[in-house]
Amino acid sequence: MGKSASHGFRVIGLISGTSIDGIDVAAADLHAEAGTVVLTPLGELDVPYPEPLREGLLAALPPNPCTAGELTRLDTGVGQAFADAARRGAAELADGRADLVASLGQTVFHWVEDGHVRGTLQLGQPAWIAEATGLPVCADLRARDVAAGGHGAPLASTLDQLWLRGLAEDTGRPVAALNLGGIANITVVADGEPVIAYDTGPANALLDLAAHRVAGQRSDVGGRLALGGSVRADLLLRLLADPYFAAAPPKSTGKEHFNAGYLDTAAAGLDPVAPGDLLATLTELTAVTVADQCRRHGVTTVIASGGGVANPALMAALARTLYSAVLKTSDDLGLPGAGKEAYLTALLGWLTWCGVPGTVPSATGARGPRVLGALVPGAGPLILPAPLGGTVARLRVAEKAG
Repeated sequence: MGKSASHGFRVIGLISGTSIDGIDVAAADLHAEAGTVVLTPLGELDVPYPEPLREGLLAALPPNPCTAGELTRLDTGVGQAFADAARRGAAELADGRADLVASLGQTVFHWVEDGHVRGTLQLGQPAWIAEATGLPVCADLRARDVAAGGHGAPLASTLDQLWLRGLAEDTGRPVAALNLGGIANITVVADGEPVIAYDTGPANALLDLAAHRVAGQRSDVGGRLALGGSVRADLLLRLLADPYFAAAPPKSTGKEHFNAGYLDTAAAGLDPVAPGDLLATLTELTAVTVADQCRRHGVTTVIASGGGVANPALMAALARTLYSAVLKTSDDLGLPGAGKEAYLTALLGWLTWCGVPGTVPSATGARGPRVLGALVPGAGPLILPAPLGGTVARLRVAEKAG
C-alpha cells in the first residue's frame, strides 16, 4: 500500500441468501485512499449446507410453524456451518491470514407491518465462527438500521452507491445494480441524487419453489423448464396484482410474503398451468417487475449479479423487458458476480471495524447513517483501529497482485 493508504485489513465475508442454497464466502483486502475504499477480491467459495440443515431451514420458513427449540437448533447448525465456511475461506482464499470475519447470517424472517419493518432475524450464532477461527466477528448487521427506522435492506446499496457513483457521473444517466437472489433488488445511483434501493419482488424464491413442485428439482437448471414453456398472461396478471409491486419505496420483502400461498392464490380458479408455462410465467414476473422499476427511475445501464445471472431464461427475459437499457453483469466491471454479496459483507465488516457508517439512509429509510453490527471477540481481546474519520465516497475494485 502507498503512503496515502490506511486502514488495510483482510476480511472474510459470509452470507446465505434467501434461496438457502448454502454459504457464499469471499476474502478481500480493503484499505482507504483519500476517500475511496479500495477492494481487492482474493477469491470466492460456495459452500453447500448439509442437506438435513437445509431441509430444516426450509421447513422453518413461514408459513410453517417453528418452535423455540427448533430455532435454537437451527441457529447453532447455521453458526457451525458458517464457522466451517469461514475456516475454509481463511485457509483457501486468504493464505491463512485474515483480520476479521463479517457475517450476514441466514435470514429466516423479516417482520413487516404496514410498510414498516419491526424486526428481522438472521440465524448463525457468531460465537461459533469466533471459536473456530480465533478471529473477531462482525455479525447482526441489519438490526441497527431497523432500530433506526430503516428496512435493514437492501444493504447492497452500500456497496453499489460507492462502486457505481463514478459510472453514473461519467454517463450522466442513472445506473442500477440488480441483485437476482431469492428476492430481486435494485440500487439506483444517479449523479447528484440520493441513492434509491429496494426489493422489486421475487426472483429465485418462486422459481426454485416451482421447479421443486413440478420437477422435483432444487432450481430450474439452465432455465430449461422456462425456455420450454410460454407465458400465461392470465396467471401473470394475477401475480402482478399483488399490492407489493405498486407500493412506493423504500420497501423490502421476502419468502414470508412471496411463497407457495401467494402462488396458489394467484393460480386458484384458472385452467391448469403446464410445468414449463409456470416457470416461464414466473420468470416473466421477475423480469417485468424489475424492468418496470428501472424505467421508473430512467435507468440506462443495469449491472446484474447473484444466482439468477446463471439462468439464461431469466437473463433473456430481462434483456427483452429492459429494452431501453444496457444489461451487463458485475463481472464485466471486475467484481465477481457469484460472490458479490459476500464481498458486500466483507465491505460492511470493514466499515464497522473502521468506525464508518454502513448504511445509505435514502435507500433503507433509516433516520440517519449508522455504524452496523455487533462485534464478537476472537481468541484475544478486541483491539479496534482508530476510527477512519472523514467520508468514504467511492469504491474501486482492484486486481489481485501477481
